[in-house]
Amino acid sequence: MDDRSHPDRAELIISFYSTYDEENRLDRTRHGQLEYLTTMRYIHSLAPAGGRILEVGAGTGRYSIALAREGFDVAAVELAESNLAILRRRGAGLSNLDACQGDALDLSRFPDGAFDLTLLLGPMYHLYDRGDAVAALREGLRVTKEGGALIAAFLSVHAIVYNNYLRGNTPPGLEENFDGNWNTRHFLEQLFTGYEPEEFEALFDGLPVEMLSLVSADGALELAEDRADFAMSDEDFAAFARYHLRFCERRELLGLASHLLYVGRKRS
Repeated sequence: MDDRSHPDRAELIISFYSTYDEENRLDRTRHGQLEYLTTMRYIHSLAPAGGRILEVGAGTGRYSIALAREGFDVAAVELAESNLAILRRRGAGLSNLDACQGDALDLSRFPDGAFDLTLLLGPMYHLYDRGDAVAALREGLRVTKEGGALIAAFLSVHAIVYNNYLRGNTPPGLEENFDGNWNTRHFLEQLFTGYEPEEFEALFDGLPVEMLSLVSADGALELAEDRADFAMSDEDFAAFARYHLRFCERRELLGLASHLLYVGRKRS
């Protein structure tokens, strides 16, 4: 594992995920369920039947295991040993799932153009140096076939403020995420770092990729669920999901989403 740029980054991430319930994150809340549903919709629209998929930052395998069960040939890379252990246990018996420990900055175990679809659904949350962020995207594109696709998830800096700093701690929250000129800040102690949509798009400048869409994965549900009077039946959720999927690429709705997806096609 090569982590020369930030020698403390891996330790911080591994420590966090050793106690965080990542295994149930996408199931236990409505916004997690919507994030999963939305992400899978875009995966299915891009991955050819029986194709090869790489998930970098696979967590406990919620996507990788589901995709392997659907018949895709899946390679899963995860940095945190605690997550990887759960992934391997839950994916036991799936011969088309290969799980290993690794870092998004170094995918040298995989050859160029090996995958039809590459997923980075977590690493960009924890890369604080622009050079590292671009390096992870470059590596993801390197191992993707020409004409193949890449989906990279990132966090909205505005959703971070809305979801975490409206309880009397607004000034320190703003100082943590913006400098004096309202430029987005990124540094290790944040643990989770957020972007403005245009800022994240700019990370791809000069890389061999065509952006297909920028997607709100979960809308404002995380903020709504924090209310004591929040309630959403299965029927209500199904109706809201239909609405969300119809409008999730609208630019004016992106900033409130907690999780966003950059969807791109690799070009020569």
